[in-house]
Amino acid sequence: MLKQGLSANRFTAWAGLTFLKALGWRVEGETPSIRKFVIIAAPHTSNWDFPITLAVAFALKVKIYWMGKAAMFRWPFGGLLRWLGGIPIDRSRSHNVVDQSVQAFQERDHLIMVVPPEGTRKKVSYWKTGFYHIARGAGVPIVLGFLDYRRKAGGIGPTFFPTGRIEEDMLQIRAYYATITGKRQSQFGNAVVRS
Repeated sequence: MLKQGLSANRFTAWAGLTFLKALGWRVEGETPSIRKFVIIAAPHTSNWDFPITLAVAFALKVKIYWMGKAAMFRWPFGGLLRWLGGIPIDRSRSHNVVDQSVQAFQERDHLIMVVPPEGTRKKVSYWKTGFYHIARGAGVPIVLGFLDYRRKAGGIGPTFFPTGRIEEDMLQIRAYYATITGKRQSQFGNAVVRS
């Protein structure tokens, strides 16, 4: 499922910081000193989220893996996107992405997996909970990553372990993201789960 891609180094950190500076953005927070975690990428409301998220990861010297719809991985950019840590997800068929992701965590000593819980740039009523079930199944924490377009800041927020009480945990997540502004804020879905 996961192939070796671009590793974090001084050059990628410089490239990420240079790109962000050119856009007037800054990086906030520090990468947790743990080797495995799931990081939420939110809000996801614009095509700009992808390059800015990659630049933030580069600036923080973090090697990430991220999921994207399979259509993104077609020629001519498929190889590049995989090299950048992309994992194609076929949303038209029932694949057990959670189990595959949990297995990937179990097979590695180091893995940071970025998951956009909204699953799309469009407004959604509910967040997909795969990120939660991946973290819980793998026994790894969830890190709250963000892009705040109002403040032009991206980075890493709090870290917590899912308790298994998803509704209660989502209240904490929702409280954190309540102050974060997406590029198209009207498209930012509430951090709630389907009852």
